[in-house]
Amino acid sequence: MPTYNEAENLPGMAEALMGLGLEGLRLLVVDDNSPDGTGQVAEQLAGKYPGRIDVLHRTAKEGLGRAYAAGMTRAVEDGADYVLQMDADGSHPVEYVPQMLGSALATGSGLVVGSRYVCGGRLASEWGLHRRLLSRWANRYVSAVLHTGLRDATAGFVLWRADTVRAARLDQVRSGGYSFQVELKYQAVSAGFTALEIPIHFEERRVGASKMTAAVQVESAIMPWRIRLAGVRTPGRGARR
Repeated sequence: MPTYNEAENLPGMAEALMGLGLEGLRLLVVDDNSPDGTGQVAEQLAGKYPGRIDVLHRTAKEGLGRAYAAGMTRAVEDGADYVLQMDADGSHPVEYVPQMLGSALATGSGLVVGSRYVCGGRLASEWGLHRRLLSRWANRYVSAVLHTGLRDATAGFVLWRADTVRAARLDQVRSGGYSFQVELKYQAVSAGFTALEIPIHFEERRVGASKMTAAVQVESAIMPWRIRLAGVRTPGRGARR
């Protein structure tokens, strides 16, 4: 769970995860030196749940992709069988986590995507028309360029099998921002891992402002072409809905 200025959101998300009752569930908070004290809040939660919550402190804000890469690498090195990536702002409902894990175990999928755009998936009612159209267009654009077969390639709520994470080559990921979501799924599907999409209700963040800036949107538009032109693998047919 990467964080930057999520001091108000993090405690509720952490408590909800700890309350799921999933054996072996651990939370790794990756904080990019948040000026609002999120790192300190995370340390307090780690003290409350010793051995279940840990904190990876980074010295600078280098982008969502770099934070995810650092956290996922650490999780696999620490022996995780599955790695769940999710936001700290409440937009990814915790109650879907057992279903995502159960789906991965039942199907053997390399990754399970909490999808807004498969049948049954929904966006937050607070989203305006412009934001809805932009999100849908972004996914269709990515699909046209990279042919991953995923309807929600930009999703940030994903459960990964550990061997899929290793094969996705985190150390070679080019994306520093939100396009990390797209690049890592492309790497996995290209390597032949099956991606399963399950429907979720994507919610509006609880507190604070979105980190989606104009610069991030520009990177997200350019990156699929950089990924495709630089890719050494041909995308497989691994996506499933």
